[in-house]
Amino acid sequence: MMKPLGAVTRGTTNPNRLRRVDNFIAYRCEGLLKAARKPLVVDLGYGATPITAIELRARLAGAVRSDVAVVGLEIDPGRVAGAQPYAQPPVLEFRRGGFELAGLSPTVVRAFNVLRQYPEDEVDAAWQTMTATGALLVEGTCDELGRIATWAVVEAGVPSTLTLSARLSDLDHPATFAERLPKALIHHNVPGHRVHDLLGTLGAAWDASATPFGPKQRWLASVARFRELWPVQDGVNRWRRGELTVPWSSLRG
Repeated sequence: MMKPLGAVTRGTTNPNRLRRVDNFIAYRCEGLLKAARKPLVVDLGYGATPITAIELRARLAGAVRSDVAVVGLEIDPGRVAGAQPYAQPPVLEFRRGGFELAGLSPTVVRAFNVLRQYPEDEVDAAWQTMTATGALLVEGTCDELGRIATWAVVEAGVPSTLTLSARLSDLDHPATFAERLPKALIHHNVPGHRVHDLLGTLGAAWDASATPFGPKQRWLASVARFRELWPVQDGVNRWRRGELTVPWSSLRG
């Protein structure tokens, strides 16, 4: 058996914690999953309980195709053993594995709240390893209840986009995203770095967009102001969900 790559992380999780990124995966990866002969999604580092892998399988089965398979991977053998009663082969399984993905060749990998617990200088190697067989990787972090989240889409080891996502009724200010940036960016949120400029621009747009019509309208107005200075992907249907996606290339320089 291939030796798992990585280390046991804290493993804290909650029901519905990853619903925001799950909905994004169903949207962003729909074409990939529908085109795959046997669509497989790996949930890397599902944590102390398997609930997020169970929810991922249910959401993708409902939104994309009923035969999509999810394999939850954990380095901790105890967590793998504890998840077995919830397995539903062949569409939901739990195995021991790490960044090497237990030798699997998935269509998509979701790795959330994992690399946050690693040194920044290990991120690139982990990205390369998880995408080595051609998988699209969605890697990021969120708060304990899934109200604030950010993630990168990584292809062939190279990040292509950054997404900020919030439950708008709970968003006090876009500066909150700084606490949940992916590991590759969180230490770069200082003057002179583009991610700092991004959050500053979005925060200024929020401050200038106060409205009596509620947080969703304030967010949409903020995105409209932000788009005057930064490239923004997708459209109003995603923005209404509290999402904002920019090309990773806009963070360079």
